[in-house]
Amino acid sequence: MNNNKVCNPKKEVPTGIELNDQDYMTILLTHLKELEKNMTVALTEASNEKLYREYKKMFDAIADAQRKSYELMFYLGWYTLEKAKDTKIDALEKNLQTQLDNLN
Repeated sequence: MNNNKVCNPKKEVPTGIELNDQDYMTILLTHLKELEKNMTVALTEASNEKLYREYKKMFDAIADAQRKSYELMFYLGWYTLEKAKDTKIDALEKNLQTQLDNLN
């Protein structure tokens, strides 16, 4: 196993032309991410406080579902993360600090 990867053992699914559990979860996660982005726009454009509160409830439910879907996929080994090297983290931190300094 690559020591640079962070993942769980992969749950194998059938391959072939028919959709499998991993395919369905990938589709679900993709749609939840899109819904979450679109709800953010709806929140910022809500015309009154009551509408905003209703949208916020929906947004929170969608965000929770998106997170749970991602966590399940990671648990099943269908999502793999890569460990970042310290030098990469340091470079990104320096870049962000420079951008912040430029704002001031």
